[in-house]
Amino acid sequence: MADDLFKALADPTRRTILDELTEKSGQTLFEICSRLSMKHQFGISRQAVSQHLAVLEAAGLVETRREGRYKFHELNTAPLRQIAERWPVADTSGPEKSTP
Repeated sequence: MADDLFKALADPTRRTILDELTEKSGQTLFEICSRLSMKHQFGISRQAVSQHLAVLEAAGLVETRREGRYKFHELNTAPLRQIAERWPVADTSGPEKSTP
């Protein structure tokens, strides 16, 4: 699972898609494409965005739900938390205090 996660995060376009889903979760493919085009000036096809979303979904970073003809994409940060918890960082803010 970690390999899929790192592969998904390696691409700058996919990171931008995640940024957009962070800002507004529950977007359709059309909304994501529009935001990438208007806000980031990406000249990317709907098919390419759909493929990026498939990679993000395979990594567990995006979850989808269907409502009628529409498919909504939502950010799932659980895989990122699992990675962060895998390698905890020691607190280096100062000398350790012992409690009596």
